[in-house]
Amino acid sequence: MASADDLLQPPGLGEYPPLERLASYYNPLHTFDLAKGDQKHYQQQYADIYFLRLAMLKPAVKQAAETAWEDFEVGGETVHQVDRVLDVRQGELCWVMGTIYMDMPLKPNILDDISKDHWISALPPREKYRSAAGEDQTMIEDESGRLRLVGTGLQNVMLVTGCIVAVMGTENANGEFEVIDLKIADLPRQPQRWERDDSDDVLANGSNGKQKSDDAESRGSGGKIAIVSGLGIRGDEANSLTLDLLMEFLLGEACGTTEQQDTCAISRLIIAGNSLSEASPLPAPDQFSGKKSSKKYGYDASAYNPAPTAHLDNFLATLLPSIPVTLIPGDSDPANVSLPQQPIHPAMLPHSRAYSAVPGATEPGWFDSTTNPWEGDIDGWRFMGNGGQPLDDVFKYVEGNERLDMMESFLKWRCVAPTAPDTLWCYPFQDTDPFVLKECPHVFFVGNQPKFEQAVIEGPTGQSVLLLAIPVFRDTGEVVLLDTNNLNTEVVRFDVFDDHEEELLE
Repeated sequence: MASADDLLQPPGLGEYPPLERLASYYNPLHTFDLAKGDQKHYQQQYADIYFLRLAMLKPAVKQAAETAWEDFEVGGETVHQVDRVLDVRQGELCWVMGTIYMDMPLKPNILDDISKDHWISALPPREKYRSAAGEDQTMIEDESGRLRLVGTGLQNVMLVTGCIVAVMGTENANGEFEVIDLKIADLPRQPQRWERDDSDDVLANGSNGKQKSDDAESRGSGGKIAIVSGLGIRGDEANSLTLDLLMEFLLGEACGTTEQQDTCAISRLIIAGNSLSEASPLPAPDQFSGKKSSKKYGYDASAYNPAPTAHLDNFLATLLPSIPVTLIPGDSDPANVSLPQQPIHPAMLPHSRAYSAVPGATEPGWFDSTTNPWEGDIDGWRFMGNGGQPLDDVFKYVEGNERLDMMESFLKWRCVAPTAPDTLWCYPFQDTDPFVLKECPHVFFVGNQPKFEQAVIEGPTGQSVLLLAIPVFRDTGEVVLLDTNNLNTEVVRFDVFDDHEEELLE
């Protein structure tokens, strides 16, 4: 940041060269877009999602199991595959594939909803679903039935409802499957950098080698991507100062000459969920009055506060002439609650939507209001991210607080929302499960986490993925800058000191 001497000085007579922001090559995917209007239905059963997920991931899990357990023997008996869970026989060494189901008494259930309907006070949300009394059970299921899993093979493995696995072992006298080993799909194929962009160029221009080389030269060096989450805009003055510092930093207004050169390298801003402090929930039962209220037209000022949305719109509209923005909705944003969350409606952002692409356009606009989860290519790298709901839900299933390990498990399970629809609301898909990972990203980020964390994981065929846990900006004042040249990161923190804190520093 610039010092007071840099900012508080008279204007000079010299000429200042204009600064230009680096361009970002942005090519989003539309994996999580839902059908519009009458083509979107909610009458179908949610169980189909698990069957679809099992069918889609079975080939990869089977390949991993066959490679690991080929000619495996115990006591002279060779392991063999069983097609269905209920075909497992007692005493036979075998392996079977299926979907994990965690039977946990502390998980939410339909009785909680019934208690709310009957005006009974519901229990507060639990931090963890795990039972201290050891009542939790791990099961594997397919279209034929369920089988309880036990044994030492489960001790060091992270499992949640919805992940697809292959387990090897034997059935004991109690009808339980003693697990010796367990295999998952692991990381899928990872595309090369610029692979999708180059293939699009070939389809558009034909196999022109000169055109391809000219495009590669024109791309030049990439810039930096700023990723922030949890802005938590409330619309009051107390919430705006740190946000104004972030805005001035991105625009280069709070920087000296040297810092402005670095700011120009920031080519895109990604907001990963929870831009507003809270959505407008349904009133609690005790807030209903006994007498019928009169009908009101427009919005009711006592029930709806437009200030947070207007403040977000002004914040984006100030940034957009200078920097492109990708907006991912979150749990507290005005979007549908079930995953995948669809883009925030443009009517909510009347000033910012002027920078969006026109309906039917093939190219993205300067302002891209997207789905949650979201994936796309930026400067050739495959990005995937979400607003934090899948990770927060998985956190309740497992022991410990290592969120990077949970993010790594998402990718190795090849499912970015495994607990949907069990304890995470989602759309009842019938034809495909978009949460199944088809290609491995280069960068996987999750917003609205307690603190910034990062790690690099590697796959069996040379995949390399950067994991980023993006902190809540409202609590930490931190924004993450990712250099697309080498995928190095840095964290910029904004803070506001009051008079008492300044006296302590002195």
